[in-house]
Parts: sequence; C-alpha cells; structure tokens
Amino acid sequence: MTERWTRQRRVEHTRGLLLDAAETVFAGAGFGGAALEDIADAAGYTRGAIYAHFGSKEDLFLAVIDRHLERFMAGFAEVIESFDGLDTLDVDKLADRWRELTRAGPERAALGYEFSLFLLRNPDARDRLAERREQMVASFTTFIDTYVEQLGGALAIPADTLARILVATNEGITIAGGIDGIDLYPAFVHLVTANIVAVQNDKSADWQTLPGR
Repeated sequence: MTERWTRQRRVEHTRGLLLDAAETVFAGAGFGGAALEDIADAAGYTRGAIYAHFGSKEDLFLAVIDRHLERFMAGFAEVIESFDGLDTLDVDKLADRWRELTRAGPERAALGYEFSLFLLRNPDARDRLAERREQMVASFTTFIDTYVEQLGGALAIPADTLARILVATNEGITIAGGIDGIDLYPAFVHLVTANIVAVQNDKSADWQTLPGR
C-alpha cells in the first residue's frame, strides 16, 4: 500500500534535498562562488524553492551548518552515552568519532572560514544573522551541560564559553590536520576534557580533576 505523504513530510523532504544540494555546491564552489541557481538545479527545484524554504543565501548556509551541528552532536552523544562516568571517559574513542564526523575533509571545513570572512566583511549580514548564530551556540551549550552532568562532572569554564571555543576551532583542527598531515583530534580532545572536573562527595575536596590532568 502506497504511503500517503503529509504536507509536513513533503516540506521536510524538499528541505532535505535543498540542504544536500547546498552542502555539495558550497563545498565545491565555496560560499562566495556558489550560485543559488546551481543549488536549485542540483536539488531538482527552482531558485524560488530556496527563497520559500530558507530566504537568503546566508540563511541557507546557516541551515546547512545547523544540520551539520545537529548530526555532530548526535554522533558524539552516542559515544558519550557509552561511558558510565568520567573514570570511563575514553578520549581516543571521542577523537575517533570526531574524525569520522569530519571525514568530508578540509575542503568542507574551509566553508566555515569562508562564511566567517563573509560576515566579517559584511556588517549588515552579520547583524541580520547574529540571532541565528547565537541559537547555534545555545544549542551546543545545552548539549555540553547535559552530558557533562550526565558523566558526573562539572566544567572549569562556563559551558557557553567552551561552546564558542569549540565552534571557533573545530574547522581549524580539521583544516590544519589536512594541510600538515598530522592528526590533531586526540590532542584537542585532551585539551577540551581537561576542563571537566569530577564532583566529589568527600567534603574535604570539592573537586578532583580528571586523571592525568
């Protein structure tokens, strides 16, 4: 029996195809070189469909980044949930997952840099998209807070500060590793997890850093 699609499902399907096409075209041509017509053609729609679902080219790019971040967090959540607590936290396992999630390589990671430069050079676009960018940071902050607490720990720095640092450096780690041929993921994960401390029941010591910190 043929499944009947609801309007919502059709909308989600169309958005998904447009995002897939946008990610491919942006990666191949860069943010500045990507044309909405090319994205629409690759998805099998008209440019009007992009305006209807996303608005501007900048909004479409942010939607691509939003989806990437959601998948990134979901992928990490699966690994983090396999740990019972901070004492079982496996940094190498986290690094392996990060590597898997960025397997598209430095070319796609470079898109984030291109878009950052675009916003730096275009104050109007930066102001217009500031709220969306803050929403991304807030989502990442909630993710960090949730899983650090689940592991029985606390952060030595504010979660939103760590979220901003991770958003700002994630692409750089991928790009630098691709250029120099050096795997920087394990070292960077060690730096990040060094900011997590374990909550202690012993009244004589409120905090204990992770082993090896």
